[in-house]
Amino acid sequence: MRHFLALLLILPLAACKEDQAAIPDPIPLTVEAVSYFCQMNVLEHGGPKAQVHLEGLPAPLFFAQVRDAVAYLKSEERDRRVAMTYVSDMGQATSWNEPGENNWTSAADAFFVIGAGVRGGMGAPEIVPFATRESAEAFVVQYGGTITTLNDIPNDTVLGPVDLAQVLEEPA
Repeated sequence: MRHFLALLLILPLAACKEDQAAIPDPIPLTVEAVSYFCQMNVLEHGGPKAQVHLEGLPAPLFFAQVRDAVAYLKSEERDRRVAMTYVSDMGQATSWNEPGENNWTSAADAFFVIGAGVRGGMGAPEIVPFATRESAEAFVVQYGGTITTLNDIPNDTVLGPVDLAQVLEEPA
């Protein structure tokens, strides 16, 4: 009986450890990465990128623009559960046109700048991710916008019509 009780205490811990192991690591950007919606090479477009890992799939879905990834996450038309989402940490990017191959941060922990009027990789207004609030604040000082979290990005920011008149510039 004593061994049975010990087993009952250990099983939940093993399940937790299994869940933690199931979180996939980010995949470096390579020339093989194509954007989920447009099937264009991700590296050929400037601005921040995103990768969405779905349960049961060996490779993530890449997005040439973070706005598109957030739209995908907010959409109810997915066949699989999202295991993890990573976004470019633009605080570590070399430049807007070189967001980095390995500077990913968890979208759940990132700080996003919305409403800055900057153009993403596909030409639409972009949502700009940062790993730290300080980096996001520095971006807001230069380009404007508001800092928010992934869950607080308004649906109409990503699911509404694109107003190209809002797009002012492509950051340096």
